Amino acid sequence: MNYFEEGQLVETKIVAIYGDNIFLDLNMKSEGIIDSSEFITPDGTLSVKVGDTISAYFISADHGEMHFTTRLKGDKANTAVLEKAFEAGIPIEGIVEKEIKGGFEIKIGESRAFCPYSQMGYRQKEEPSYFIKRTLPFLIQEFNREQHNILVSNRAFLEIEEKEKLEKLKQSLAQGMKVKGIVTKLQSFGAIVNVEGIEALLPISEIKFKRVEDIEKELNIGDEIEAKILSIDLDNRRMSISSKALLQDPWDTIRERFKEGDRFEGTISKIANFGLFVNLEEGIDGLIFVSKLPNTGENTNLAKLYKKGNKISVQIETIDTKEKRISLAPAKSVEEESIVKKYMENQEDDDSDTYNPFAAFLKNKK
Repeated sequence: MNYFEEGQLVETKIVAIYGDNIFLDLNMKSEGIIDSSEFITPDGTLSVKVGDTISAYFISADHGEMHFTTRLKGDKANTAVLEKAFEAGIPIEGIVEKEIKGGFEIKIGESRAFCPYSQMGYRQKEEPSYFIKRTLPFLIQEFNREQHNILVSNRAFLEIEEKEKLEKLKQSLAQGMKVKGIVTKLQSFGAIVNVEGIEALLPISEIKFKRVEDIEKELNIGDEIEAKILSIDLDNRRMSISSKALLQDPWDTIRERFKEGDRFEGTISKIANFGLFVNLEEGIDGLIFVSKLPNTGENTNLAKLYKKGNKISVQIETIDTKEKRISLAPAKSVEEESIVKKYMENQEDDDSDTYNPFAAFLKNKK
């Protein structure tokens, strides 16, 4: 008694591997069998192991043994095999012999089939020469025994394969999960990362908490990274990820390192019409409004007075942890503070003006 129809696609687990046979769990008294040669990689190794879940087509039952395949071998296929593959919708392998008008001539056993250009490949389009002499899986779309007309499609097979893959990914990937991926492209707006076959976008703003100016200084093609899934739409093969989301936000502990009134030497990170952004540490910038800067007016061009990357002494006025904002004011440098302190000490000891530390300081600046 058969519990499966010929050509039925079944998802099952591998329970044992012995020699040339792989045994499949069917939740029945008998197990399914599939030839291990279907999973041999080009370097001769077996690509599956016990416990793996695979999808396979039921092809026949023989004395209680249920036989499955991921695709029929086309090298010895006869007309009966081709007709069976067509009726059951089972993939069959064929060799792309040559390019002909409108598409490709495919050799399947002793038969010749036709695959149109539009039915070769799937998402990534290759030049016709790429496919010549390759052995590829096909689904038979039309089969006419009398006229020996066979129309096949490689794309139809790949679409089914892709659909199965996406269904599995829907079970294993979700928003908020931590994933690993390989950087495949670098763009000015971010990096493209391969996450289990899906091209995910890592925006430049999601790499680190600090402002990233040059992405190539942070990432290289081929890097393996960990990230958190921000959004995912597998039906449209879209995913947005963040490596920053796995790092501790420096704002969470900012009160441990900064408080109102503290003075720091920061670095100008951005110049805007309304003021200067000053970096205090990685991921923490404060703002000095133009109205607080010396020698400035309503129409002052700050870019002429200040340069990005320059050091500047600042004092923290307010810290807003909720909005993640720090308001700054210009402050005297440590050197200037030392001069002032020395001046005040000398004033207490000697009212004469024989020594003027400000004059000395300005002289050294010249």
